[in-house]
Amino acid sequence: QVQLVESGGGLVQAGGSLRLSCAASGRTFSSYAMAWFRQAPGKEREYVGGINWSGGNPYYADSLKGRFTISRDNAKNTVYLQMNSLKPEDTAVYYCAFAVEPGRPYDYWGQGTQVTVSS
Repeated sequence: QVQLVESGGGLVQAGGSLRLSCAASGRTFSSYAMAWFRQAPGKEREYVGGINWSGGNPYYADSLKGRFTISRDNAKNTVYLQMNSLKPEDTAVYYCAFAVEPGRPYDYWGQGTQVTVSS
C-alpha cells in the first residue's frame, strides 16, 4: 500500500505563489507516476499535471502551462507543484495521486490540500 501526504496549501492573494508537496511512502515500485489534480466547488475534478519517476519528464494541462511547474526529489519520493501568478479561479482542493506504472490508473490518492486565492 502507498500513502500520500500533501502539504503547502493555504490562502494567498491573486498574483502570488504557492508550492505544494506530496510525499509518498510505503511499498516501493520500480517505475511509477505521480500527478496533481484539483477540484473546485461545483466543478469536476481536473487534471493539473504529472511526472513519471523514470525519466522525470513532466506533463501539464494546456491551460496551466507557463504558470505551474512540477518537479521531484527522488531521495524523498516527493513531488512538488510550484504555482505562480495565481488567480481566484485556481481556488480548489488539490490532490496528489499515484499510479504504479505510467499509463495505469491512479489507484492511490492523498487527502487533499486546500488552496484559496483571494481577489
